[in-house]
Amino acid sequence: MTARLPTVAVSLGDPAGIGAEVTVKALAEPSVRAAARWAIHGSNHAMHEAAERAGVRLDWFRVAAESERAHQEIDADCFVLDHGQVLGLFDRHEPSKVGGAASKAYVESAIVDAMRPEGDPRRVDAVVTAPISKESWAMAGFRWPGHTELFAFRTRARRHCMAFAAAKLRVSLATAHVPLMNVRDILTIGRVFDPIDLGHQFCLDLGISSPRIAVCGLNPHAGEHGLFGDEEERVIQPAIDMARNAGIDADGPFPADTIFREAVRGRFDLVVAMYHDQGLIPLKLIAFDSAVNVTLGIPVVRTSPDHGTAFGIAGEGKADAGAMKQAMLLAAHMARQRRTSESRALGGSHPQGPARGEWNPGHP
Repeated sequence: MTARLPTVAVSLGDPAGIGAEVTVKALAEPSVRAAARWAIHGSNHAMHEAAERAGVRLDWFRVAAESERAHQEIDADCFVLDHGQVLGLFDRHEPSKVGGAASKAYVESAIVDAMRPEGDPRRVDAVVTAPISKESWAMAGFRWPGHTELFAFRTRARRHCMAFAAAKLRVSLATAHVPLMNVRDILTIGRVFDPIDLGHQFCLDLGISSPRIAVCGLNPHAGEHGLFGDEEERVIQPAIDMARNAGIDADGPFPADTIFREAVRGRFDLVVAMYHDQGLIPLKLIAFDSAVNVTLGIPVVRTSPDHGTAFGIAGEGKADAGAMKQAMLLAAHMARQRRTSESRALGGSHPQGPARGEWNPGHP
């Protein structure tokens, strides 16, 4: 039965953070455990520590990540590809060079497995990334702004964008990890069109048959017809027109201080925000413990909980695993959907396994 389920990799994130804790707590949920085969990239020791401190009873199979055994078929529904113990990080919950190097190695290994060809025993159908510390990555010498950019580069994606999903709100971003002062200079028609187009497809993948998409303005009051800036007329409106010409139900640009309220009330299925905090503040306000980060446009299914490493509570066993549960369920759901779509495109059928673990963001 497990062979018919998608195989989903989970990279444990910064060992000094809450990644291992929220992972073991999520796996302790029967609906999560049954949704996929889980390949955990990280520290076996960290998993045991997290389970013990959180009071979670959980079993899994352990394989050394660099061993020959790791490249063979593993008949288990949950296994840890152990990259080794990371000493000293369980008492100091803070950014570190060691934590940055470890978390980078975990996610790089998961990406490699996601890009393997069909039939390779190490191939996975999706990747869930537990939180990393960008400061730790920088301390370790890695200058990536975050997971999204790393995945896009490693998968050679022609275009991509960051998106988020919760029960009452879905958001995609025209720009993500860039300084606010730089947004105006890098915002182009293409940068606005891509999150509309990719966000439309994302809604379809989630089962929304006729997505309604709202597009935010950049300036206060969406520019007030040029009084507070011309980006709306010069950049954003042409992107909306392109989307409409492509058959997408997109509207705007709307003032960002009111449109999210309309979306939460059900008028729109997705909101396209122009910059990171414009989209993330309303999302985290209403769904901090359940929102899921999704990278759109890449050939790999990748999700993540929409929160950070939480160094301040790491090691105390009290982290909320709601967002991690949703990220894991959504990854499994999207992997099944993608497999079904690929099978239909080839004119065949593909065993999907039991209809368990469907993504339900209303019930974390």
